[in-house]
Amino acid sequence: MTTTSAGPRPSAGNPSAAWASPREPQAVAQLLARLNWPLSVNAHEPDSAPQDYRIEPWHGSAKGHLLGIIPALHPDQLGSAAFRQYHGVRYAYMSGAMAAGIGSESIVEEMAQSGMLGIFGAAGLSPERVEQALTRLEQNCGGKPWGANLIHSPSEPRLEAAVTDLYLRRNVRLVEASAFLDLTPNIIRYRLSGVHQRGHEIVVPNRVVAKVSRVEVATKFMSPAPPKLVAHMVSTGVLTEEQGRLAAYIPVAQDVTAEADSGGHTDNRPLVSLLPSLIALRDRLQDEFKFAEPVRVGAAGGIATPQSTAAAYLMGAAYVMVGSVHQACVESGTSDVVRKLLAEAQQADCIMAPAADMFEMGVKLQVLRRGTMFAMRATKLHELYRTYASVDDIPVAERQQIEKTMFQTTLDHVWQQTVEFFTRRDPRQLERAEKEPKHKMALIFRWYLGQSSRWANQGLPERRLDYQIWCGPSMGAFNEWTKGTFLAEPPARKVSTVALNLLYGAAYVQRANALQWTGFPVHPDWQRVIPQERQTLLDLIN
Repeated sequence: MTTTSAGPRPSAGNPSAAWASPREPQAVAQLLARLNWPLSVNAHEPDSAPQDYRIEPWHGSAKGHLLGIIPALHPDQLGSAAFRQYHGVRYAYMSGAMAAGIGSESIVEEMAQSGMLGIFGAAGLSPERVEQALTRLEQNCGGKPWGANLIHSPSEPRLEAAVTDLYLRRNVRLVEASAFLDLTPNIIRYRLSGVHQRGHEIVVPNRVVAKVSRVEVATKFMSPAPPKLVAHMVSTGVLTEEQGRLAAYIPVAQDVTAEADSGGHTDNRPLVSLLPSLIALRDRLQDEFKFAEPVRVGAAGGIATPQSTAAAYLMGAAYVMVGSVHQACVESGTSDVVRKLLAEAQQADCIMAPAADMFEMGVKLQVLRRGTMFAMRATKLHELYRTYASVDDIPVAERQQIEKTMFQTTLDHVWQQTVEFFTRRDPRQLERAEKEPKHKMALIFRWYLGQSSRWANQGLPERRLDYQIWCGPSMGAFNEWTKGTFLAEPPARKVSTVALNLLYGAAYVQRANALQWTGFPVHPDWQRVIPQERQTLLDLIN
């Protein structure tokens, strides 16, 4: 989408005046850029040489021999119309729930105002902080759709329950369920609360978008809630008899996101393998359960360029979800220094490291390696946890080293802070630590893992080597695409501008591919997609 052309130019007011030949690639690019113009590829004779083909707006009849038609394709046509209608958005595009408020209120508000769906990153925050965010979003989103994250917290089940209670009390109608290894009563309680029958219709007030990377977990979310669990929840009064009866007719999640090689929690699965597998799984389960509304499958992980966005839609994604790239935007809840590090990242600059929320289980997440030593240090702590039964068993020299380099204080002082924290948050953790020295060690080590993400979000200069920055290879791909353009600089990376560029670019790429399928000679000038300013995109789109 270049700005100059030696050949005929498309006119915004008179598309009939525009045409181009393979010898005028920039003019071809400008024709493709007008997404609302259907185009035709024609030849004077059936045996004309490809260099003599011409592309022009389609008016229902061809001048010469018709080789193919390139339909108009607006960004709001990408993905599933059912997804857009169900969530009340213009575009089948989501901003994922980046933990610790990195998926900030500002991102969610900007998504809502732009006709997209934003999820507040509630994971790792206290219920009080989450409630503050809910209040702000209710006030600022003006009735437009938005959601909040419900993360599985096996180490802190009371926290997961408290956040679920909060969402139900505040009538939050959409949650993104993430990091679940199995279904818990909390996600079932949220999904089924308020379910009732109206005539022949089952009304389900609460919507769930589940983010998964494994077929076995996807199966649980694409199926009805487990009957035994539902029966128990009915018998204990958590659910009503009607809710228990209707549970068999609705999936736990109406939308399931295939989370591929993403930042944070990930199994590093390639999207080209995971997405088709989950779509096929959905089809099998739909045949089995015959839901009134089939589950939709979206794509996340690696969505960072027009080509990857287009590929996801072409593979059948009902929607795309973007995370890592949005973290580098000015509205994210991280620091300027982190945004700068992300803007310099390359695809190979990511590494797996122990996760704070599932430390004892050995679960890892994907983080930025370049410019920080967090991954190496967190791995060291997990090795110590596996090797020793308690903090007291760690050799003196080893203990002094981690106190000096990682904690920058004594482990005894860290334990004091940990006691203060869990006295407020979950006293049962302290009771368990008194009985199990290894659990006490885990809580101390989790202090470092938990603080490291906060140091990054706050941009503390004295803790720069300890920054935990969730990031996937998509960040490097985005940087490569935007290199040399206005989006290369962090201050220009506004989330709506980035999102519109990906959506517009995806539509452009699909039209360029359709042109190539007609046999029209390929040229880099009309295959290339260059980032554009937001207003320029709006002019082209609208």
